[in-house]
Amino acid sequence: MGAVEEEPCAEAARGYERREARRHGFIGFLMSLPPMIVLVLFVGVPVVLAILFSFGYTGGLNQVAAQVGMDVRHGSPFTVAAYKDILEDPRFLRDLIVTLIVTVVGTAAVVVITTAIALYMRMSRSKAGSLLAGLAVVPLFIPVVIASWANLIFYQSNGFLRSLFAQFGLQAPVWGFTTVGVIIASVWVNLPFAMLMTISGVQSVPEDFIDCARDAGASNLRIIGEILLPLAKVPILIAATFTAIGILGQFTVPYFTGPNAPTMLGVDISKYYQAFNRPQQSVVIAVIMFLFGIGIAVAYIRTSAHDGAEPRKE
Repeated sequence: MGAVEEEPCAEAARGYERREARRHGFIGFLMSLPPMIVLVLFVGVPVVLAILFSFGYTGGLNQVAAQVGMDVRHGSPFTVAAYKDILEDPRFLRDLIVTLIVTVVGTAAVVVITTAIALYMRMSRSKAGSLLAGLAVVPLFIPVVIASWANLIFYQSNGFLRSLFAQFGLQAPVWGFTTVGVIIASVWVNLPFAMLMTISGVQSVPEDFIDCARDAGASNLRIIGEILLPLAKVPILIAATFTAIGILGQFTVPYFTGPNAPTMLGVDISKYYQAFNRPQQSVVIAVIMFLFGIGIAVAYIRTSAHDGAEPRKE
């Protein structure tokens, strides 16, 4: 008899919990709705309109840019003529190659430097490793504009490096307003995030694994190659992915430290939009850069998924 009486009470309690869960979920949705609306209106809609504009849609909110800009290609309803203009422009192809070179070399340098410091810090447990890691994080607290200007002053023809070498009768290379200078500044600016991610990945490897390997007679190189790097692979890949995307789309560093030509695509977007008054072509360049960024992200996701799907060796 008691069990029969408890059944309606239990059902009522479950119904009340479901109603409360729905109510809390609805309240959470309402709280997240304002930032979602702002994101859609001020990010999502402009992005969609810009992509449509690159394919020749010149109506609606794109009408003013189409009327003011030069060499605007009108579609009926869409066209790829603006993409053809850019892909046939030798300046774009030259700057695309420079952008890819700076991205690949800069990302590789950042990953190598941060991984080396993180491994040295973990294996040595010395103050020197902590000092190096701390120095690598310093650019995090310096605005990119100031960092770019400092790199330019350091490496230009009358900068600190040349003045220092001149004291000993030597000639230092001039890297101000060169692609090499852009790579150096890009590495310096992007070190902090990669450093923090890589250190967290390497430091998260259990100490027991390293002790067991040492007890078995493994050398430091083998511990690094077979324990630390494989277990810290995901944070290193995250650091490499965000570094590559950041370098690919940067504007301030190449604008301050690089030459007028060739330059990176981030600067090209500004030139096409302002100096050349070709807004449609600038959007085309932005879309192409966006596709490269998606490619980097997809490569990271596929690599991570492949590593997660591999069976672990006992």
